[in-house]
Amino acid sequence: MVAASATLLAGCAMTLPLRGQSESGDETFTGKATGYMDGGGTLELTSNRGLNCKGDFVYVTHRNGEGTFTCTNGKSGSFTFVSTGTRGTGKGSIGARNFTFSFG
Repeated sequence: MVAASATLLAGCAMTLPLRGQSESGDETFTGKATGYMDGGGTLELTSNRGLNCKGDFVYVTHRNGEGTFTCTNGKSGSFTFVSTGTRGTGKGSIGARNFTFSFG
């Protein structure tokens, strides 16, 4: 019974829409953030210029998370965010370009 409950909980996830833009405002992003019950998750975003990025994150406190991702152009980056559980804001970088985002 305990093993079945643990397996069921491990499969629970919440996926929220994501929107963002580059610091300069010339590139916008849409995508999704999926958080899992174990405190980890995934982030996927696509820019209006066709760039696709995917990565993983972990919560480092109850409300704060951080992660890294890799994009189809070979660049990678890191990001941080603050979440209420159903929405939040964050910032990150793709190579040397900074961006901000919100989700939920």
